[in-house]
Amino acid sequence: MSLPYLHPYLGLSNGLNTLHAAGGGGGAVGGWKELGRTTLGSANDNITVSGLADKRYLMTLFYSSGGTGGDSEISWQLNSDTGSNYSLRYSSNGGGDGYFTSKSYMHGDPYDTNDSNPRFSVSYLSNYASKEKLHLSHSMRSNTAGAANAPARGESVSKWSNTSNAVSSITANNRNSGTWSTNDEVVVLGWDPADDDTNGFWQELADASWTSGSSFNTGTFAAKKYLWIQYYTTCASSHFNKFQFNGDTAGNYASRVSYDGPGGGTVTNDTFGWSTTTTDRSGSTFPLAVANIFMINNASNEKLGISHGVWFTNTETGAANAPHRTESVGKWTNTSNQITRIDITNAVGNNYTGGQIKVWGAD
Repeated sequence: MSLPYLHPYLGLSNGLNTLHAAGGGGGAVGGWKELGRTTLGSANDNITVSGLADKRYLMTLFYSSGGTGGDSEISWQLNSDTGSNYSLRYSSNGGGDGYFTSKSYMHGDPYDTNDSNPRFSVSYLSNYASKEKLHLSHSMRSNTAGAANAPARGESVSKWSNTSNAVSSITANNRNSGTWSTNDEVVVLGWDPADDDTNGFWQELADASWTSGSSFNTGTFAAKKYLWIQYYTTCASSHFNKFQFNGDTAGNYASRVSYDGPGGGTVTNDTFGWSTTTTDRSGSTFPLAVANIFMINNASNEKLGISHGVWFTNTETGAANAPHRTESVGKWTNTSNQITRIDITNAVGNNYTGGQIKVWGAD
């Protein structure tokens, strides 16, 4: 089965097929390329990436080991603008929306309780000089270390009202009492259809497909600091996808999951990672599930992941039925090894009828 996937180089790619011919084959096709990166050499309130090339779309990866000297909270600022030129709307842990206008920052963190625990975020920015800049962010915090503590998640949209300049610098300001720590990092990627797809940031690490069996895995792939995972599964009967890393089947996973909007629940001390389908392990048939996942994969830290999935039941085919969505964050509490293998198993035990997983990575 061939499905459209958001390919790191090409945008929409049918069935995860790529067009990686030298020079982009028949013409330039665009690609995510690293525009800048700042890794702190000592504690600081700000992590600024400056001198950014003018690209139409930006992707930002942020990781902090938790900060030092007090609580931390991300506030994004563009082109060193600290004026009241931003507005934002946010939700934390699947709760109801809140919003602010005329602020001095864009939001980038779960808004519930601030702390000094590790956090990870992935955000996107439309960057057209003469238009207001729109910012979309998905973020998580690990909360207290260990599988007994579920992570927190946040989602937000913001805008910078500037209509005169393209974004040339991005700052992650710690607007709480603490400061960012040594080795905390912001990476900014740019995408432009005029670029070719060679030497991109995301490099393919694994590509596995299957047509039967109740579990599958990627095989061993190279260890990378950042992972981008995409997969789909098909099944003739009910299926509930569970993740495990490096063959770890012990209770070293914790997650927070929301299905079809507000609310959701937590799972702690679990033997597998977060769900990308549904909490129901034995109900209706789920013939198709698709997910997109980003992870921070440092050996000495808990592995944090942000996932978005879509699925539907066997009675919900056709345009008259809306699909279901899953938003989840999870952590694998291993602090000794990077992820180099991913297993996906049907927790119900039924056999898959097909599927595919692709893993990209970068340091």
